[in-house]
Amino acid sequence: MMPVQQRPFLALGLRLAAALGLSSLYMLVKLVHQHGVSLAEIVFWRQAGALPLILLWLIATRQTGQLKTKRLKSHATRSAMGMLGMLANFGATILLPLAVATILGFTTPLFGVILSAIVLKEHIGPWRWLAVALGFAGVLVIARPGAMPVAPLGALVGLASGFMVAVVAIQLRDMGRTETPLSVVFWFSLFGTVAMLPSVPFTYTPHTPLVWAGILGMGLVGTLAQVLLTASLRYGPVSTVVVMDYSSLLWTTLYGWLIFDQMPPDSTWWGMPLVVAAGLIITWREHVRHREMRREQIA
Repeated sequence: MMPVQQRPFLALGLRLAAALGLSSLYMLVKLVHQHGVSLAEIVFWRQAGALPLILLWLIATRQTGQLKTKRLKSHATRSAMGMLGMLANFGATILLPLAVATILGFTTPLFGVILSAIVLKEHIGPWRWLAVALGFAGVLVIARPGAMPVAPLGALVGLASGFMVAVVAIQLRDMGRTETPLSVVFWFSLFGTVAMLPSVPFTYTPHTPLVWAGILGMGLVGTLAQVLLTASLRYGPVSTVVVMDYSSLLWTTLYGWLIFDQMPPDSTWWGMPLVVAAGLIITWREHVRHREMRREQIA
């Protein structure tokens, strides 16, 4: 397959739309859970609901060939990591105010730096280590161990979410070189559905039409957001597009206020600038490094 042409402005637009879609998905997750749907059932329907949507689209547009792959093992690995990330994401959404869960998810770039140092043996300069220190200082301000304005379990699950998203982002960037966004999302949904199917007899409960509408909305919005997220990493590097993720804080704060009458504790607004600043520093350093590497290649 020919290398994918990098289109940074398209990548930024896709990521911005993905941030809105994911914020809407988390709002629906919290909403249906409050109406009695368990976490396991939410994850099952989120995955199972995506499959017919993708297949119908591919059949209607005669693009079923996109599902052919020579990297089934990579899809399976990505799906396993993605499922853990989804459970952590949805768990944090259920346990915490939406805005707090979102901010803890912003620790992804911090974990990305740590993974680069440990797994890839990459040299990490003082700027990026400073960003990691700032970011986790922000997390401590938000969680305030001992004072407990934020549920400790929720804080841990939120941090786990940030870590798993960092792992998945690296996987998606690699897979985007050979796989289309719809292919990645289809195989993720298929493997996830199969994995969660045995839990259905133990977790399913009858639902009202309104709850079923919320579950259907989860499948629709979640699938669209996942395609947009994957596409953004296909057309632009992680270091460029990740800055758009911060827009999700606006949407989750609005959803929390308008739908759940729930605002984050005051400590959140003190810790948030530290976490966001840390992510922006890492993004800036990645941009500088990428530019320097391109200059070396040209020279």
